[in-house]
Amino acid sequence: MMKVPLTVGSLMERAEKFFPRKQVVSRTLSGIHRLTYKEIGERTRRLSSALEKLGVKKGDRVGTFAWNHHRHLEVYFAAPGMGAVLHTINIRLSPEHIAYIINHAEDKVLLVDEDLLPLIEQNKDMFKTVEAYIIMTDKDELPETTLEPVYSYEKLLKEANPTFEFVKDIDENEAAGMCYTSATTGQPKGVVYSHRAIVLHCFAFGLADTVALSERDTVMPVVPMFHANAWGLPFAATWFGSTQVLPGPAFTPKLLAGLIEEESVTLTAGVPTIWLGLLNELEKGTYTTSSLRSIICGGSAAPRGMIKAFETKYNIPFLHAYGMTETTPLAVVSTLKSHQTGLDEEEILDIRSKQGLIVPGLEMKVIGVNGEVKWDGEEMGELLLRGPWIADEYYKDERSQDAFRDGWLYTGDVATVDEEGIIKLVDRTKDLIKSGGEWISSVDLENALMAHDAVFEASIVAVPHEQWQERPVACVVLKDSYKDKIDKSELIDFLAPQFAKWWLPDDIVFMSEIPKTSVGKFLKRALREQLKDHLVQNS
Repeated sequence: MMKVPLTVGSLMERAEKFFPRKQVVSRTLSGIHRLTYKEIGERTRRLSSALEKLGVKKGDRVGTFAWNHHRHLEVYFAAPGMGAVLHTINIRLSPEHIAYIINHAEDKVLLVDEDLLPLIEQNKDMFKTVEAYIIMTDKDELPETTLEPVYSYEKLLKEANPTFEFVKDIDENEAAGMCYTSATTGQPKGVVYSHRAIVLHCFAFGLADTVALSERDTVMPVVPMFHANAWGLPFAATWFGSTQVLPGPAFTPKLLAGLIEEESVTLTAGVPTIWLGLLNELEKGTYTTSSLRSIICGGSAAPRGMIKAFETKYNIPFLHAYGMTETTPLAVVSTLKSHQTGLDEEEILDIRSKQGLIVPGLEMKVIGVNGEVKWDGEEMGELLLRGPWIADEYYKDERSQDAFRDGWLYTGDVATVDEEGIIKLVDRTKDLIKSGGEWISSVDLENALMAHDAVFEASIVAVPHEQWQERPVACVVLKDSYKDKIDKSELIDFLAPQFAKWWLPDDIVFMSEIPKTSVGKFLKRALREQLKDHLVQNS
């Protein structure tokens, strides 16, 4: 067989050649921009040329600090297309973590959105390797900034070569991109993606039994392009020639609902907190969402009640998925097998609310205290993964030895597997609650609570207990229309028929907001700290 390397540049080349009239709809600070793949391709080549003129060489890291828009998409292909490495930086990390990952990755050039300049300016004296800053703005003139040397993105493109050739003689196993974990404890950990991994991951997105992404789709990645490469959607959507809708800075549920209706979005992706907000907006307004063939939800377990609301009330298919920064990230997708489509509504919902089947091309096993667990949907163990788009180490990090052993990625996620091979995440290893020597799943309790009509968000955490070691406490945000109308006992009574008595939370704490990580997951470490004070004050 021919030894033709799989390269990120080839993804853009296909879009230019076969889908030149298809559009990228991009929202920036000044409004909506519509560019064709022909235009995006030329701008991408110009950017590669401009980066080369600035001294970027093969293997150099090119950092981005930006929202989801067309310029960010262009960097996605321009950096790997010239042999450099795309490094997307999470804008929601702490200043200390931002400085750490820029230095650890050794970024040579940073491309920064105009409205995010203050976050970079406050850290600039800490950066050790950055040689140039490129400002992404719709304005003709550059904003005032303390950064130097500084360049205008659009001016660089005007002066660059529109026929720049993407590199061909590159080893497909060389680095094309890198992301860092959001790190709830310790410093963020870097994951490097090869050209081969990204292209194979794109193939996985197009499989009929995963996401079935195609040219016919209009894709809106709500998951940030600075988080695990927006789950790889910008790469795959470009390759397949899908229309892309990039929602830009500081979007709201109202704006997302409007874009779905106005642009006839067929496929969108994000974390559960995004979809809780959208569901709330759909209940308040009148929107046409009939174009949507699927919502992809990942990042953490989706509440069963939310899945049911989207599928039954709004007729929007809800696709539960699972992955990590370390898995590029698509690894598990909850689609029905053919013989399951005839099950009743509640049985189908049971399957939908699990994470699903391992994606073709990857391998999995679940290891408990006595080795591999039984496929009975009951026995718990840690989920292990391996495959051609699974990382095999962290970038220059001694913590690799904890997560990568014997050719497997130890995910840190506790799961069960049923007789069909369907994976259900029970918890993170650090979030499982051990009460009287038995395990309690915070995820199951959270999902059950969020099925109550009055509950907007719920998070369960463990608190120390003298007799039982740990006990669950629920943190609940009520919907506005139910505030001051629901008490703790009503929620406990709602849970009681669904769980053993010793699983029920010892307390329910009503909150106005649950703290979240930079990628929208519940920040349980912060909740545990808050609850320590709460329990002391109320003991």
